[in-house]
Amino acid sequence: MKIQTRYLLPRLLAVFLPLIPWTPAYADYAARADVSAFVEEIAVRNQLDAAPIHAALSRASHNPRVIELIKPPATRGARSWRRYRSRFIDRIHLDAGLQAWTQYAANLRRAEKEYGVPPEIILAILGVETIYGRNTGNFETLSALATLAFDYPPRAELFRGELEALFLLAREQERDPASYSGSYAGALGWPQFLPSSVRRYAVDFDGDGRVDFNADGNDAIGSIANYLREHGWVAGAPVAVKAQVAPHADPAPFIEAGVEPSLTPARLAEAGIHPLGDNPHAGNATLIDLETPGEDVEYWLGYRNFYVITRYNRSNFYAMAVFQLANALRDSRSGGFVPESRAAPKKAAKPASRAKARVKAKAKVRKPAQRRKTRR
Repeated sequence: MKIQTRYLLPRLLAVFLPLIPWTPAYADYAARADVSAFVEEIAVRNQLDAAPIHAALSRASHNPRVIELIKPPATRGARSWRRYRSRFIDRIHLDAGLQAWTQYAANLRRAEKEYGVPPEIILAILGVETIYGRNTGNFETLSALATLAFDYPPRAELFRGELEALFLLAREQERDPASYSGSYAGALGWPQFLPSSVRRYAVDFDGDGRVDFNADGNDAIGSIANYLREHGWVAGAPVAVKAQVAPHADPAPFIEAGVEPSLTPARLAEAGIHPLGDNPHAGNATLIDLETPGEDVEYWLGYRNFYVITRYNRSNFYAMAVFQLANALRDSRSGGFVPESRAAPKKAAKPASRAKARVKAKAKVRKPAQRRKTRR
């Protein structure tokens, strides 16, 4: 009997190919030419031994989840300030923040004295970033940064710099580069500093001889305050104030001017844009629009300190959430703020008898109820 090999070969391949181990090109980073070139480059630049770096990268693995998380969404939904704000101005953040304020009160006061940054701003950043150390991330930093540095071209340059900083940080702290863990983007510990920021801005605020962003919040408090001061924080200056935009005003050109405070009070006033409040700040501002679908746009004027917060995370929503959480923490500590989630529930009405119910029904027919005015 003649065997028709042209039909047999595809069947054999279909059976045995799945059994052959398949390794994608990015699996063994140490074997890649581009990775080897990177290792040699940073070894020469920083007087490092290339062999341990090669060895460390041979243990790193490509993490597809990292790529999924860092990619911008295929379709962007409508921006919603109300939805974004609700993630941070809530009972969980306030309770944890007030507890942290009590626990770290002495170091918060010292940070304000040394760096000029109020306790509530430092605490708000810690709250927004990790809920005071609760959510610092569980991605292996070495593998996350290797994945982004070598397998995500849109931001490869940035993350190659952070991967280099990780190796330098590990040398300085005498740690295994693979021992760090954090966010999918390589951010570390309570304050979510990238390795380059740890090397540049971190301070040993508790004086124990090392910077530790995982054990507690002490070093994070001093490091955040130092970061903000180094980026231009002005002690005692305002952050932001609500703005009133006249009906005839066109805010678009002022919003497009960017987050850098460049708009003078005179220019804003001429355009019909005014700060609300009794003591307007005389400095330059930026106009911020906080949009929520189905609601009027909320306008704010952000000053130099608002801009400084955006150096921590370059998002107006982020900076405003930090500012408002800071205010809520300060007011809650003094007993002046009650979040919606803390409001006492209305007491349930007692069941009425049938006779009383009929009387109430008749009363409602005779006298229509007034509408309650609602605020937007």
